[in-house]
Amino acid sequence: MPAARSKAEPRLGHVIRKRRKQLQMTLQALSDGSGVSIGYLSQVERDNATPTLGTLAQIADALGVGLEYFIAAPKPADGLTRAGQRPRFALPNSTLSYETLVAGFPGAELSGYVLTVPPGYASETVSHEGEELVFVLEGEIDQVLDGQSFRLRPGDSLHYSGQTPHSWANPTDRTARILWTGTLEVLARAGVVPEQAE
Repeated sequence: MPAARSKAEPRLGHVIRKRRKQLQMTLQALSDGSGVSIGYLSQVERDNATPTLGTLAQIADALGVGLEYFIAAPKPADGLTRAGQRPRFALPNSTLSYETLVAGFPGAELSGYVLTVPPGYASETVSHEGEELVFVLEGEIDQVLDGQSFRLRPGDSLHYSGQTPHSWANPTDRTARILWTGTLEVLARAGVVPEQAE
């Protein structure tokens, strides 16, 4: 009799689908890249079929990961990051800098960053799937949700649906630092410029 699945262990189909979505890849593209039929891939993603190790290897290769990405169960320590040792980066042509908080184990839903926001920075207005939570660590920011503006100061937080048109800015002459978490893979497939850890 097979062992019961751990509640913490992500379902294989969910992990495959999440990785495919991160890469903005269609089922057709995954099928083309892996040599596995769309119908079978769809069944796998819905956990209605379990691929052989060989088929899983083909899927993993097409998704740019190794087999261990799907079969290694995350350990508690996999989620630990240490101050001063976390990756820092900036997007090309951006004055924002990011510090990565999440470890990104297979099946993880959350993204998390500490953003350093220079004076005068203003974002574009966007909307997307998922949800976001911002918490101000230092300084002040103005967060706009569907045309309504909120001034957030240290200790303030705002939780909202990503589908609500939103933007934010640092209108002050001081650098702000905010904790951003959400279910959106903000930086999936985006080019990043690493920074040196302080």
